Amino acid sequence: MKISFVGKGGSGKTTLAALFARYLAEADPVGGGRPPLLAIDADINQHLGAALGATEAEAARLPALGEHLGEIKEYLRGENPRISSAAAMVKTTPPGHGSRFLPVDGVNPIYAALVRRVGGVRLAVTGPFGAEDLGVSCYHAKVGAVELLLNHLVDGPGEYVVVDMTAGADSFASGLFTRFDATFLVCEPTLRSVGVYRQYVGYARDYGVRVFVVGNKVDDPSDVDFLRQHVGADLLTWLTRSRYVKGAERGAPEPIGGLEPANRVALDLLRTTVDAQVKDWAEYQRHAVEFHLRNAVAWANDRVGEDLAGQVDPGFVPGPQVPVR
Repeated sequence: MKISFVGKGGSGKTTLAALFARYLAEADPVGGGRPPLLAIDADINQHLGAALGATEAEAARLPALGEHLGEIKEYLRGENPRISSAAAMVKTTPPGHGSRFLPVDGVNPIYAALVRRVGGVRLAVTGPFGAEDLGVSCYHAKVGAVELLLNHLVDGPGEYVVVDMTAGADSFASGLFTRFDATFLVCEPTLRSVGVYRQYVGYARDYGVRVFVVGNKVDDPSDVDFLRQHVGADLLTWLTRSRYVKGAERGAPEPIGGLEPANRVALDLLRTTVDAQVKDWAEYQRHAVEFHLRNAVAWANDRVGEDLAGQVDPGFVPGPQVPVR
């Protein structure tokens, strides 16, 4: 299952994305062992590595997806006859017959080059928005690497891809927001935070995106009442202010067993909710094609110099039947 964490900047979405990823990484379900897991930092503020326990120096050494977009395109293109070259691929290019697909876990050139283990979690990062990008580049070009990966990533039950997204409604600058089976919107009990919630669901619901609100920094029942008043039935659960989380944010993460029992129950509910989602691969591909055609008309045809509608493979649906490498 593909899972995103979104919310207002400062709401704690990165902290909760890291907490949930570490919770999954340390899980040992009966008879199953630890599940296949991949975490991806797609936020313009690259803090997921640090939240997972990387030092500043270790985080700086993580290879960036955005700096290897050409290699990613060349690999995922595979032998798809509808794609004339890797240079003709854009962030929304959907897969088709002949494309290469990635598993959540496994051995392939992309993961070997760009995925590293941090705090027990396999992590890929988009890379920072550097000084050389200021005024001349858009961060969504870097995040395009994440969109391409997710378009070509085949996940099954009990497998998890956890993505820390850009803050606020900035996620809607591309079709990336449709790539998830469950979206957890982290919401503080404040008017600004619930304002982001309203903006997000206003866009997401038009595309059938499943949004679940996770309250954060809850101090007392009045905070829960406030969230219920403003988000209603979308409130899935909440986490209280946490000594455990504070320690992790100060660079001293403990084993997940040290988490407060009530907050552990909240993470259990997040996982149960994810596992209950029904994956619709046909709808997944349909959204990919829709946003690809929009981007083709808006800018991509002119940039590439060809009609990118031809990259769409009619009737193709990804899923567990396609070979992954």
